[in-house]
Amino acid sequence: MCIINQEAIKQLQSLMENLDEQQKNTFQIMHRGYPTETLVRFLKARDGNVVKAHKMLIDCLQWRVENEIDNVLSKPIPPDLYRRLRDSQLVGMSGFSKEGLPVIAVGVGLSTFDEVFDKYYVQSHIQMNEYRDRVMLPTATKNHGRHIDTCVKVLDMTGLKLSALSQLKLLTAISTIDDLNYPEKTDAYYIVNVPYVFSACWKVVKPLLQERTRRKVHVLKGCGMEELLKVMDYASLPHFCRKKDSRVPRHHVAGNTENCFSFDHVFHKQIYNYITQQAIFIESLLPIRQDSFHVDLPDPDPDDAKIAKTIETEFHKIIIID
Repeated sequence: MCIINQEAIKQLQSLMENLDEQQKNTFQIMHRGYPTETLVRFLKARDGNVVKAHKMLIDCLQWRVENEIDNVLSKPIPPDLYRRLRDSQLVGMSGFSKEGLPVIAVGVGLSTFDEVFDKYYVQSHIQMNEYRDRVMLPTATKNHGRHIDTCVKVLDMTGLKLSALSQLKLLTAISTIDDLNYPEKTDAYYIVNVPYVFSACWKVVKPLLQERTRRKVHVLKGCGMEELLKVMDYASLPHFCRKKDSRVPRHHVAGNTENCFSFDHVFHKQIYNYITQQAIFIESLLPIRQDSFHVDLPDPDPDDAKIAKTIETEFHKIIIID
């Protein structure tokens, strides 16, 4: 485990004194009153190397400036497209862990990413990241009286098929955006409802992951309910973790369990209403177009590209064997 010492923090703080005005402004929006903790995240992402952490952080600030990330929460996706997006990019928030961390649920296996243009999937993902960092985590910090800057993610692998390879480029790009610009924001990944195709790939992919990432990943048995209840209360379990049989369709509702992927879920209502209100405020000052946001997809890190290629190769091996 990488322990960040005070000397490394001081060195990075000194290097950050040379920011220009735009970089300073976007850095303030990033750290929201916790600059030291933000520096530590970037240091951890570069294993304590100050020079590399500084470059990573400067590149991140430049990315935010060039792509107007500070304004992304005032640029709503048109409602008709947003509903289609929510049906094909399955992600949501189901509650909080016992330590107060937001629980983010992701339907990896049943997400199709085929209803809208790629740019909207990227835009929505970045908006959720920014809403998490600017609204959810500060609220959690206030409610618990201590700084909270990470979440836990529960990944549902139900329905994972070879067709997922068609979206590997987009998924790798989204992952690269997170790795480069939102490092160390996830405390743990819990993977549930694992089919054979994932188990076979995981054995090959796991050794390729960085040690700090491997420590965070926990592959659970079945829907993972028993293990997850050690981390969160029943009310915060994602809907797909409350069933005993992973073959139950994704829209099955057990009792009064909510599907946290749905556009009608309270989390998605809150974030969409927030973005809409921000847009109304900004437009009163300077008119903007709803669909004006665009981020160029980044080139993947060589290690990420290697992992993606390995996944593709292993998927094809399984199909040939079958």
